[in-house]
Amino acid sequence: MFPVSPEKEKAIRKKLDDLGIYEKDIRESFIRSHGKGGQKVNKTSTCVYLKHIPTGIEVKCQKARTQGLNRYYARVLLLEKIERLIKGKESEEEQRIAKIKRQKRKRSKRAREKMLAEKRLQSIRKTERSFRYGQDE
Repeated sequence: MFPVSPEKEKAIRKKLDDLGIYEKDIRESFIRSHGKGGQKVNKTSTCVYLKHIPTGIEVKCQKARTQGLNRYYARVLLLEKIERLIKGKESEEEQRIAKIKRQKRKRSKRAREKMLAEKRLQSIRKTERSFRYGQDE
């Protein structure tokens, strides 16, 4: 079906099955690409437009110069978008956990030294300020 290796084609078929997506739910059309390529691009419809009807997700792909490869890449993009939509809740939880881990992580030695140096400088400035104002009175 696609001009890619059989392994890649099997992988995309498996992912379609895992996500419960059927080919009949995907509307595919071919449109003219734009950009580099000159007359060839203007004459042929190599850009692939996919729409997953149940979710309404749309994808347009003109990554490659051939229609077959663009069909493959468009399906990969569509699957990624649908997967993000399905697993969005889970990924939000993962992001929250990662944020907490980042907050709890200890500072590196260099960052700690830099922060302490800044604190020392600020302390010196404050003591000089209080010393200066104390003498004026």
